[in-house]
Amino acid sequence: MQSKIFNKANFKLWSKLGMRATFGVAAMELGNKVDKLMILTGDVSTSAGLDRFKKKFPDKYLDVGIAEQNLIGIGAGLASEGFNVISTTFAPFQTMRCCEQIKVNLGYMKQKISMVGLASGLALGTLGYTHCCIEDVGILRPIPNLTIISPADSGEAVKAVFASLKHKNSVYIRLTGDANIDQIYDDDYEFEIGKSITLKKGKDISIFAAGTMNKVALDCSKILSQNNIDAEVINMHTIKPIDFEKIKDSAKNSKLIISIEEHNIIGGLGSAVAESLAKINNSPEQMFFGIKDTYSEGGEYSFLKEKFNLIPNKISEKIILKLKEL
Repeated sequence: MQSKIFNKANFKLWSKLGMRATFGVAAMELGNKVDKLMILTGDVSTSAGLDRFKKKFPDKYLDVGIAEQNLIGIGAGLASEGFNVISTTFAPFQTMRCCEQIKVNLGYMKQKISMVGLASGLALGTLGYTHCCIEDVGILRPIPNLTIISPADSGEAVKAVFASLKHKNSVYIRLTGDANIDQIYDDDYEFEIGKSITLKKGKDISIFAAGTMNKVALDCSKILSQNNIDAEVINMHTIKPIDFEKIKDSAKNSKLIISIEEHNIIGGLGSAVAESLAKINNSPEQMFFGIKDTYSEGGEYSFLKEKFNLIPNKISEKIILKLKEL
């Protein structure tokens, strides 16, 4: 979907708002342009930035309450009648609470919904792991006929929502980060589902990142360059279907493959990259950075990222040590 809203001023503004509030901006644009649109929520209009949308487009908005299984069931019914359906609630409720409905109605029956998971990863750390979501990609990735996107910044979140409505399959859009999110793109660019974007070229190692970890990866590359390590950084915004050709190309030219994600290291981006590397002869070793398959105590977003070493200096230190071993 072409739109004049993709410009430098908006990209900068949206980064301050964060992905959740920016989703509401995308909804307003869609409300003006898409006639047969329905946005469904599970009692999260304010959290999803949809308060303006529901007032301006009451016929395109439905709140099903705290009943996420119904969220998918009703959405599938509307989709079967030709509506462009977007559903949204917090990531653990959008995915885990209604996993069977996603499997049956969207995967098996192939009804088409764009699902937006709010505040995935560690952003809601103060509420603990009932609200943090480090499992969503691993839970949904095995379901056929389902695409998974983890946008790098707020602008890419808008592009992902727009692209999802044109996509053939149901899509899960995983929104990470809080307000004042790091800005990756400062001007318009081409976004294509299933096609990764190289943020920085490099000849020594390749870093694949998803979501807000793209900024971490770029910062890592700067630290590594000071140690004479030239790192390629790839925004793997689409985790399913993974961009196999890019992974294959990087595997041919890199000494080491790195995956960085705000997710359990089991089942997410790292696992998807590893599955691709397993198909490539003589592929390099892979290092996984993410949540180490555990539920820790809760805490502020920044505290949890540091606890799990999802910060540039910690990641860079480990990469440098690993390269010395190779």
